[in-house]
Amino acid sequence: MSIRVLVVDDSALMRRLLQARLAREKDIEVVAAASDANEARQLIKTLDPDVVTLDIEMPGMDGLTFLQKIMELRPMPVIIVSGSTQEGAVATARALQLGAVSCYAKGNRYGEMPDDDNGKLASLVREAASIKMKPVRTVRPPVTIPKGGKTNLIAIGSSTGGVEALHTLLSSFPRDCPPTLIVQHVNATFAGAIAQSLDSACPAKVALAQSDIVLEPGHVYLAPGGDRHLLAAPSGPTRFRSVLRAGKPVSGHQPSVDMLFESVSATYGNRATGILLTGMGQDGAAGLHKMRKAGARTIAQDEASCVVFGMPRAAIELGAAGEVCALNNIAAQLFGDQLVAS
Repeated sequence: MSIRVLVVDDSALMRRLLQARLAREKDIEVVAAASDANEARQLIKTLDPDVVTLDIEMPGMDGLTFLQKIMELRPMPVIIVSGSTQEGAVATARALQLGAVSCYAKGNRYGEMPDDDNGKLASLVREAASIKMKPVRTVRPPVTIPKGGKTNLIAIGSSTGGVEALHTLLSSFPRDCPPTLIVQHVNATFAGAIAQSLDSACPAKVALAQSDIVLEPGHVYLAPGGDRHLLAAPSGPTRFRSVLRAGKPVSGHQPSVDMLFESVSATYGNRATGILLTGMGQDGAAGLHKMRKAGARTIAQDEASCVVFGMPRAAIELGAAGEVCALNNIAAQLFGDQLVAS
């Protein structure tokens, strides 16, 4: 049975291009295309598509407002189609925070639209179609428990639904949190805007990771994406630094959560905490397992609060997760009575 897609974009040329890219796929059917939010709303009611691709900049009701209404009234998988300008990247970061499952860049960093995307859009559509959206996230009230041993570093991995989850988690981090490294699977075009968006929500300082930067308390470092993995490494006898290392995809991703977690297990051992959040696939499960065997504290997000339970499920089945927590409980588990409100 084909995946039924609704394309929403105010540009007739872009609608044709997106339709042409998806028409090559035997398992995907573009059931309709809309030029604005009002038309799209009627088509959603009539056709009930499996996936919507949504342009952010549209006349009348803009894409972000329309996305928010979809998530409130009729949650469904939405892929944001955005330009690579700074303005487009900021809007995309906001869309991911609102619940869009992924993002697709209209063009490269020069604004050019290549003839072929090597099946990237189709891959995103297939991934989105496998997600069962939840009308209301089931979360438990925050619970505070005694903390374990001292944590000198926190490493976090996330993918589909991760930007939204990171906003929730980091907003409850204390200002003086341990150095925190994050790998979130996202197009490198949008990584900087996502870091800025997270920084506005987090009491600690959030920025894109750089290579050979000494890791400091009160700082959160987000992998910049592209073709480099984010790692932790020693920097003298008592300090540590971030490393951006070029390399092939690991566990299907570049940067890879597994690579981050494995470097943390070797560098910090039992002084680290690893957290695996919502995401498709199993990146991070093996690395979290290595962290646990090294004595680190390991936490997986629970199924009820995940957009996609793939990565946490893989970690739990592997025995990598020492604790399984609802998303809005994780900060309380980590910081106890240090928990602060954003």
